[in-house]
Amino acid sequence: MIETNRPAAAPAEDEPDLLRDQFKQLLRYRRLIGAGVGIGLLGGVYLGISTADTYVATADVVLRAPTDDPFNPSLAPDKAINIGSERQVALSSSIAEAAKKSLKIPDQDFASLRSGLQVTNPPQTMVLRFTYTASSPKEAARRANAMTQAYLLKRQEALDATRDKMVKGYKEQRDPVAKQLDELSKEIARMPAGAARDAATSSKTDLQSEVGGYNGKITKLEALDMTPGRVTSAATAPTGPDGPGIFMSLALGAAVGLALGLLAAWVRLVFDPAPRSEGDVSRALRAPVLGSLPRDKTGGGPLLAAGEADPRLAEEYRSVAFRLAYDSRFADRRRLLVVAPRGSSETAAAVAVNLAASFAETGKDVLLIEADLRTPVLASQLPTDAGGRPRWSQMPGGPSAGGHGESDWPDGRQLVVDAGESGAFDLIPGEQVRNVPRALTSPRATRLISEADSPNSTVVVLAPPVLSYADALALVDRVDGVLVVCDPRAVHRTDLSRIRELISGAGGTVLGAVLHTPLPTEKRGRGKAKGKGAPAPATAPPAPAKSAPQPLTREPAEPEQHIPGDGTDTVALRTVRTGRR
Repeated sequence: MIETNRPAAAPAEDEPDLLRDQFKQLLRYRRLIGAGVGIGLLGGVYLGISTADTYVATADVVLRAPTDDPFNPSLAPDKAINIGSERQVALSSSIAEAAKKSLKIPDQDFASLRSGLQVTNPPQTMVLRFTYTASSPKEAARRANAMTQAYLLKRQEALDATRDKMVKGYKEQRDPVAKQLDELSKEIARMPAGAARDAATSSKTDLQSEVGGYNGKITKLEALDMTPGRVTSAATAPTGPDGPGIFMSLALGAAVGLALGLLAAWVRLVFDPAPRSEGDVSRALRAPVLGSLPRDKTGGGPLLAAGEADPRLAEEYRSVAFRLAYDSRFADRRRLLVVAPRGSSETAAAVAVNLAASFAETGKDVLLIEADLRTPVLASQLPTDAGGRPRWSQMPGGPSAGGHGESDWPDGRQLVVDAGESGAFDLIPGEQVRNVPRALTSPRATRLISEADSPNSTVVVLAPPVLSYADALALVDRVDGVLVVCDPRAVHRTDLSRIRELISGAGGTVLGAVLHTPLPTEKRGRGKAKGKGAPAPATAPPAPAKSAPQPLTREPAEPEQHIPGDGTDTVALRTVRTGRR
């Protein structure tokens, strides 16, 4: 027969799956996202209220350079005018001072007059746009026009002053030459004809040419068109406020707040050490998630509950057992170690008991070993029968007559757990010993775990939390397959990686993980568990009398008590719920 079972591995995830997984994880931080939306809405309300009485008026001015021929295409205005400098001049205090005088604004309002003005330059144009913001539409238009006129007047004055200065300079250079020309003309009139007169006449001609050049320059400057610019669009009173409105402000605030909330949730997710999805658990353990237990709404109860049970929980346990049964690594040896990372092992105990019941339901001979020798409670919380049919051999050397010693466990005592319609399985209850590591590594414990080598048998071992005690690591090399039971919100990714490294270093393999939600007792606090109404733990049944040593071989089950089944005749499994330990 060809082996078709393959080792279970963490499923490969592509980029869309990872993105969807991260988006789902972001939605877990609803408080951060809600806080971001709330802050955005508050900002939107503030924006809507603060801009409700704000009015903006705009005036456009096209600048011109002085020219004697405005239709000459060779003149480039952008070469003669520095638009950046002109913008700074328009925002200067001198322009605001001139506008203040025309508007008759008192001196104490001069700062607010300047603060309301904004001058911009549209790209690739010689236009200055004067934008004024005020609390009144008429006032905004009036001040914008006043600022525009003040700028044009100042620019006109600056251009006129420049031209007058240049004309004055040319006149100062021309006047001495003209005076010399007059004197030379008088001398020529008195000189007789001859070579001297001809030389003086030549000098007179040069002086006349020089004086004419100065006069031409002066005439050209006086003929320039000194218009600084023109208003292409005068400011008018706006018909409505400048703000986007209360509804648009709320929409913008909600959008910005949502973006901020998602950003805060993403940052929280990046720095969150806890795994927030099954994918994170699989990547940390390098093993698949075999099941996720539904939320227990019953508030806890006995480990093996009688009567009606939650069918979802029963089916989830049956699904985990089915996946384990078809894992070749578990099918080869049929030894399973169930552990929790740290803290309470209530859910791990429930998983171990229910998996034992699930395997028994399929017709397996199941032995559940409680290797938690520090707080053993399974015998007190399960419906057991010490006098039932012996399906597993008694360990040699029964209980010690002189009290509990280092070799008291395993003491040969075994119990039969009635799982109702699922059948029955055997339990080796734990017992507090003085030296736990020695008891777990004793030859008798090793021979007990090796019972899984028998045909149609399965051994499930429950150990304390692996990061709290080293008990589970002492059993890994004999059990091989490990099932980790954890609450993803109560464990860190580094803890899961450390568990995998410890188990791999001890020679074992992590078969998978079972996830669960926080226990009801953990949500309510520990006060109720310790309160007056908390049930007292029952005492374990007395150990049987010391009997003669028997060989460590499993006795065959009685034919009329054996539960046959090949996996197709399963019946309803009674739910095992977590109880208070």
